[in-house]
Amino acid sequence: MKTSELTFNISRLPKELQSVLGELYAKNYDTGNYIAPNSIYQGDAREILTKIKPNTIALSVWSPPYYVGKEYESYLTFDSWKELLRDVIEQHFSVVKPGGFLVINIADILVFKDKEMPRIQADVIHRKRSSVTKEDIFKVMNEHPEYNRYRIASLLNCSEQTIDRRLNGNNIRGGKSEPQTRVKIVGGLVEEWALGAGFYPYDRRVWVKDAAWENSRWASLSYRSVDEFEYIYIFWKPGITKYDRSRLTRDEWRNWGSRAVWTFPSVRANDDHEAKFPIELPLRTIKLLTDEGDIVLDCFVGSGTTAIAAIRENRQFIGIDLEKKYVNLAKHNIKIELNR
Repeated sequence: MKTSELTFNISRLPKELQSVLGELYAKNYDTGNYIAPNSIYQGDAREILTKIKPNTIALSVWSPPYYVGKEYESYLTFDSWKELLRDVIEQHFSVVKPGGFLVINIADILVFKDKEMPRIQADVIHRKRSSVTKEDIFKVMNEHPEYNRYRIASLLNCSEQTIDRRLNGNNIRGGKSEPQTRVKIVGGLVEEWALGAGFYPYDRRVWVKDAAWENSRWASLSYRSVDEFEYIYIFWKPGITKYDRSRLTRDEWRNWGSRAVWTFPSVRANDDHEAKFPIELPLRTIKLLTDEGDIVLDCFVGSGTTAIAAIRENRQFIGIDLEKKYVNLAKHNIKIELNR
């Protein structure tokens, strides 16, 4: 796209953006060997993104690895995970068209191992197996000052460890080598990487899903809540954005198009992929932010949910995945959708 073909006046933008966008849009991208839409590609997203024709993607919507121990992300360290997301976001700036959007569905890391966090264990009252209290022990000690803790334990019908915990507290983990866990807030990282790439935060939605009780045993050992929501961050590439409420029905606009909290269930069975998001998530963003014929990108396409959503809304799609088995799975699911 040449500067003369821009749909907005680049000279009216902030000076720091003029240099960045001027260099990007001054190039003529009409020729080149770029990948075609309506297909799924295998490989590292950072490499394949460079093969997409610049300024052509109306919407990129995806959910990256969350760094929570899934099999498909086992090769990543925390540092390499951050590098992957940062690089992928950076590569998006050239392919998203002016006025287009980058949408990232992600959650905070609820059980983030932090070596610097003191190894302190909560005193979980309701899980204590023995009803013996510190006062009970003091009473025995006053009556039998010659008793050691083993004899006190025998008298109170409890273990010696219980006596030690009641007298000295059970907070310190002692010889345990596992680091403590805490919540890692991810939104700030994503915002920082998007701003660094040239995008601007446009909106954020909260997806309320099913409460994940199975994965939240820790909630019974602390005041922490169960996992029942994720974030949908929407970033904007400078340019003219078409605002068209007629993309949605009146009920859709009232019920979710203009609402910050989206409520719909998670995928009921992750039988063919460890971490599928429900089709409602890409469907809503596609309907809200794109027109028919636009190209929708998912660079962590997994089982092909975003591509299927694009097909249902008469959009084109490009899908990318690192794993060959998921590329094959996505192609299989897309074929089923096309034959419906």
